[in-house]
Amino acid sequence: MRTPVVLAIVASFGLLLGTTAAWWLGAQSVEPSGRGASVGDPRPGFRHADLNGQWVEAEAFDGRALLVNFWATWCAPCRREMPLLQQASERYPEQLAVVGIAFDEPVPVSEYVSEIGVSYPILVGGDDVMATQAAWGNTSGGLPFTVLVDRSGIVRWQHLGEVKADELAEQLAAWL
Repeated sequence: MRTPVVLAIVASFGLLLGTTAAWWLGAQSVEPSGRGASVGDPRPGFRHADLNGQWVEAEAFDGRALLVNFWATWCAPCRREMPLLQQASERYPEQLAVVGIAFDEPVPVSEYVSEIGVSYPILVGGDDVMATQAAWGNTSGGLPFTVLVDRSGIVRWQHLGEVKADELAEQLAAWL
């Protein structure tokens, strides 16, 4: 009887130690170097996989305004604002590139965007997405987070929280 108790204590200690190490190492990997981009700064880069596993970089959207939205399927405000972002993508196809970058797993992301009919590019990742989000100016890690970059590559608007139609329309009118 004594052996199972000792094994349970050792296993529990190992699990606690492993969880603590993973948390600490993970937290270290998403800390931005510096403060992240602010309005008026040049656009940071990104490189994330799309839902087909292909790498997509920020430079692929050069020459158009770029609306980057950081989101997750488990984030209710993120889900509510996605139809608005889809409308913007459809309304300004030549002037504006909309890109969603999900902090999530590919399967639920793929299922959700198919369900609601999102056609703009969706990228997905984990800690790499959090690091990108911090570089783009959101060091708190809150979701959703949306950034508008003008066609010359300058950050013009950053918004933490759910984007409302009037806010987005105002920014697009000013920068497209």
